[in-house]
Amino acid sequence: MIKNLTPAEVVRLADLVAYQPGQVVSQTLAQNDGGGLTLFAFPEGEGLSKHTSPADALVMVLDGEALIEIDDKPLTVAAGESIVMPANVPHALQAKQPFKMLLVLVKD
Repeated sequence: MIKNLTPAEVVRLADLVAYQPGQVVSQTLAQNDGGGLTLFAFPEGEGLSKHTSPADALVMVLDGEALIEIDDKPLTVAAGESIVMPANVPHALQAKQPFKMLLVLVKD
């Protein structure tokens, strides 16, 4: 079930999370055994260290730009673009500028 959103109401997802100096902000919209939807806001220079996930992860960039490394391959992703981080493959990200994303996790 989707939470923190009003049904049948237009919303700009990027407006639901605010940048905070020196910290990553997140807001969960849905989470269950099949996956999840989470909004994130990263100030410039902040990020997530290399890790793996048991789920495929779709990153939808809402604002800004990030460097996303997937299996040691660096990729720049900007507002309006998306990328899939495959399950069980090491990945990391860092905000090249203030950066907001919707993370969609999909498990088997």
